[in-house]
Amino acid sequence: MISHGIRTLGVLGAGQMGLGIAFVSALRAKVPVLLHDRSQEQVTKGLAFADKLLEKDVEEAKEAKDRITPVNDIKGFRDVDMAVSEKLALKGSIFASFTKELSPSAILASNTSSISITKIAAAAIPAGVSAASEEGKKSAGRVVGLHFFNPVPVMKLVELISALQTSQDTLDRARAFAIAAGKTVTVSKDVPGFVSNALLMPFINEAIMCLEKGTATRDDIDTTLKLGMNHPMGPLQLADFIGLDTCLAIQQTLYDGTRDSKYRPSILLERMVDAGWYGKKSGKGFYDY
Repeated sequence: MISHGIRTLGVLGAGQMGLGIAFVSALRAKVPVLLHDRSQEQVTKGLAFADKLLEKDVEEAKEAKDRITPVNDIKGFRDVDMAVSEKLALKGSIFASFTKELSPSAILASNTSSISITKIAAAAIPAGVSAASEEGKKSAGRVVGLHFFNPVPVMKLVELISALQTSQDTLDRARAFAIAAGKTVTVSKDVPGFVSNALLMPFINEAIMCLEKGTATRDDIDTTLKLGMNHPMGPLQLADFIGLDTCLAIQQTLYDGTRDSKYRPSILLERMVDAGWYGKKSGKGFYDY
């Protein structure tokens, strides 16, 4: 098997996804992790969340926790072999910063669930450098999509997405690292939604439209899928757990990226997000929490 060669990992973003990636990388791949978030409060909350995840095995917990080190800014990532960005917003500017601050050999991975990896790779090319030049190709070639699933310590899958520019070496090393972190890897082309969200989000959106049109009640929609299709939870409850704002953002990306009317977001979904009803994380969505 190809060695991933990752001796130190940098994770940008200490939210639930970023912390989860840091956690499995420290625990399973056993690499030192540098963790950065602009919010010190978020870092503190994230590390407290790590303590909770690790409380079942004290010895293993201490080893993993000792491998995670907060840093004050991304300049602290200067010597990492791979940097993973959790942040969905400002991906382009983040990867431009990675190009300036990180080693030229570092892999730049995006944990996006829908944003074009090719577009992010283009943003990693230094200003004034041609995308067709050797420097441009090398800069963009180290960008890859590593789509982890929430909650990261529990979900076994990582989607590996190649930009048009991603080098084979970057792909091979990223795959090897995900496997070392205990994940099964599937591969998708860089298309809107990749495989997972191109299938899941229209399914959720259609369930919301059924509720919107009065085809069935919330409980009947979810019960139909749970008992009729053996799904662990119904699509409306699942949307609440993902976050309705996240569902809307991904559905809008699918619609904008394809201009296919079948991806048009439900009006009810848009209104619920307008109301601040984001699901479980806000205390109210299709269900109350």
